Amino acid sequence: MKQGSAARPAPELPSCHNVVVSTDVSGRVKRESRDEVRRLLLGAAIRAVARDGMRTLTTKAVAAEAGVTHRLLLSYFPSRDDLLVAALQHALDRSIGVLARLTDTDALEDLLDGLTRQIDHDPDLQTFQYELILESRRRPELGPAVRLLYSTLLDSTRAALERVGVIPDDDLTLLVYAAVDGLALQHLVRGDASATNASLVRLRAMLSKER
Repeated sequence: MKQGSAARPAPELPSCHNVVVSTDVSGRVKRESRDEVRRLLLGAAIRAVARDGMRTLTTKAVAAEAGVTHRLLLSYFPSRDDLLVAALQHALDRSIGVLARLTDTDALEDLLDGLTRQIDHDPDLQTFQYELILESRRRPELGPAVRLLYSTLLDSTRAALERVGVIPDDDLTLLVYAAVDGLALQHLVRGDASATNASLVRLRAMLSKER
């Protein structure tokens, strides 16, 4: 469900403990924590996959998108698959945060309010996940990460339904998640907020009968 142009690669200097020391294009030295650099690389991977698709993705392309050297990227993610699995986990963490905000209510009429705005705000996140899900059909080694994505979002859906007074069984949880996931995909492709929001209103009306 739902939640830039490449900079010129920066020259790399030796790293020290949990700090990466590098220079920007003007030659000034800057220090970034390893976690910050990791998030930068994962964000670049998500943008690159969302824009160009999975099949053309390379670690060099992600390094260019992030504005770092290829050598620096490989020090974090030695292979393309390592990068993809980590990017999917990063996307999952972001999606859980988005879903939590969209379902942080005990009023059924407010459930998922703002879904279309969130997709419009960050379409790359949703696109990346769909790309990885489809790729896992061709590459079984991505399957465990995708199954984790689904199971985690299903758990979040169940908790959201319980907060608004719906006691969901497994079938209802899957039905609601699949409906919202499908609406998110439709909005991503068609961009018709009025149609998507009207469908969400109908979904809430159906759920009101389950309380």
